[in-house]
Amino acid sequence: MAITPSTDIELMQRVAGYDSKALEALYNRYSPILYTLIKKIVNDQKIAEEVLTDVFVIIWRKINFFDFSTKNVYTWLISLARNKAVDTLRRHRSDPVEEYTEEYENHFIIPQLSHEIDSLDLKTALNIKDSVEKALNRLTDAQQYVIYLAYYEGLTEKEIAAKLNIPLATVKSKIKIASSNLKENLIRGDA
Repeated sequence: MAITPSTDIELMQRVAGYDSKALEALYNRYSPILYTLIKKIVNDQKIAEEVLTDVFVIIWRKINFFDFSTKNVYTWLISLARNKAVDTLRRHRSDPVEEYTEEYENHFIIPQLSHEIDSLDLKTALNIKDSVEKALNRLTDAQQYVIYLAYYEGLTEKEIAAKLNIPLATVKSKIKIASSNLKENLIRGDA
């Protein structure tokens, strides 16, 4: 009798029951994509490996922060990895960052997803990857850059304005227009 692989939500439920085999299965399923994202942000193999390990330690310790009613494991894991990588990047840049405490981690590292976000699984995400990349590539260079600075470097709008030496209102406008154009590119599907 063949064993059916567990769904993401089933794995998360088993992790919530402190099933280490479920965490291992989740790691095997998600570590390649999470590592790729983390490495793109921190740009250092050793640090990326440490962050990936930290992400799975957080999952194990803080599984109760995952809202099972959203069933959005993929987005939660990606957001968690991105938040931890950006925080690590900021700390390595010696930016003034709040002390890393349990409360800080709970508020700034662990994602709190809206119920209005559509659930996305790993298979679907991988299937739409090319469409998302094409939609991003259709943005202007300036729009791509502000999104890059915000998402991958974790800069605030104020920090982006200072880095680019442009008014804060311009940065807000560029991000808003870039987000709107990205959404339109994805909806049209001709990206």
